[in-house]
Amino acid sequence: MTEGGADLREVLREWGRLGVIGFGGPLAHVALLRELCVERRRWLDAEEFEDANAACQLLPGPASTQLAIYCAHRVAGLPGALVGGLAFILPGLVMLIALAALTLGSSPPRWALGLAAGAGAAILAVILRVGIDLAQASLAPRSGLRRLRAIAYLALGAATVVFAGPGVVLALLACGAVETLIRRGMPSSLPSVALPQAAALLAAASAGVAALPALAWTALKVGALSYGGGFVIVPIMQGDAVDLHHWMTDTQFLNAVALGQITPGPVVQTVAAVGWAAAGLGGALLAAAIAFAPSFLVIAIGGARFHALRENATARAFLDGAGPAAIGAILGTVVPLASGVSEGWQWGVAAIAAVLLLAARRSVVPVLLAAGAAGIIAGVTQLPLP
Repeated sequence: MTEGGADLREVLREWGRLGVIGFGGPLAHVALLRELCVERRRWLDAEEFEDANAACQLLPGPASTQLAIYCAHRVAGLPGALVGGLAFILPGLVMLIALAALTLGSSPPRWALGLAAGAGAAILAVILRVGIDLAQASLAPRSGLRRLRAIAYLALGAATVVFAGPGVVLALLACGAVETLIRRGMPSSLPSVALPQAAALLAAASAGVAALPALAWTALKVGALSYGGGFVIVPIMQGDAVDLHHWMTDTQFLNAVALGQITPGPVVQTVAAVGWAAAGLGGALLAAAIAFAPSFLVIAIGGARFHALRENATARAFLDGAGPAAIGAILGTVVPLASGVSEGWQWGVAAIAAVLLLAARRSVVPVLLAAGAAGIIAGVTQLPLP
């Protein structure tokens, strides 16, 4: 047994179980981890778990995945972090790659295309619900000028995705830099200093990775910029995969996002479908490895100092600017993604999903599975597919 109280076989078994049943997104993942580590096995106390969860929300990267890696690190050290992280990620990733192979292959079966088309239509409602919920939660505690700035950041994020898709990274950096400078008492210099500095930062980062293959750079951005729930990476991936490199059509990308939601695991694993479209199985594995690598590095290097990050004023200020912009980007993604819905029955599925998710507040996964089932029926009954 390690100092944390678990051996690697226990970590493999418990985190692997979470990886298999981890449907429902990051909130479900957090609840499952808390039930395991705090309530059932008592490896962590409630305060430490909540501090770690809050710190993961402040860090770039898929928050629930980082929390899973942190908890495994806490109970079994660095070997535990590696084993637990992989056990948590791999089940959903394998399912996603298998579905991507079916739907993106040269001769995909109609039932697989129908599954993706049905779930893809419903994903529009999922993104709307996630974006609206996040926007309400983000704006609720703010008032006065802070609220107005957050609304402006949100609008900028949405507009950037709609009118200049690949520029969403710059928008996030700019909004975070602006808010940080305002908190430091330098609002008068923002128009002439903050935005050019953010642009220079992005240009320098881009130059530094110019030698990387395009897919690796896309995956690195996905892994490094997936804040909180992770849906912000959808416009980032779309800008690269559809608009810039043309690895996928709008319809294929929409279907890939849907496949990422009907499999267990974080939104970030959708990058594996992009990798498959770009370079087959090797591309899928490369993209996934690069996208998840930052999460392991963050925990290995800084996991012991998570409590300090939660109190870091600069980190909070940056996220207070970048966060609303990311939410706006999520909402704005609905516009380009809608171009991937081309058939009448798909719009019917999307409308029903919107009623169930936005009005009736039903759970996301059952709605997506039902939409996928409707798509399978459409496929096998020879209805037109996109």
